[in-house]
Amino acid sequence: MKKHGDSSWDLGERVQIDLPFNEVRFNEKSREREERDWMGWLGENLSFPFTAKRVSDDDDAYFTDVAEREPFRLGHTMAVLGLECEIIHYGIIVKVRERRRIGYVPLIDLEVLSESDPNCSPVREYVEWFANR
Repeated sequence: MKKHGDSSWDLGERVQIDLPFNEVRFNEKSREREERDWMGWLGENLSFPFTAKRVSDDDDAYFTDVAEREPFRLGHTMAVLGLECEIIHYGIIVKVRERRRIGYVPLIDLEVLSESDPNCSPVREYVEWFANR
């Protein structure tokens, strides 16, 4: 499985591809991520539209049959059309289309379906950063 992006600073990747752990590089990348303008960076590194699946949802409706019928819910696949805005507690909100409906969901709730999609690494990097900030 081919990995995209520079992950040589990541300790987890070191084990898989046998690179020496570089604490200086790790700290540089961590600092770079903290200072990054994520809206601008994602705007430059993502190509729209792309397909993603909602893999997380803070609503408890997925314990009922509502999530199956309502658009933009957990387990649904949708086209991500663009970046919309940033909200402190939810991160970056993206505009999505599911069938003929347009909606808005947090990028942190999405996962790019294909690992070969060039959008996979930037989305994963943002989701990991947001979860660990």
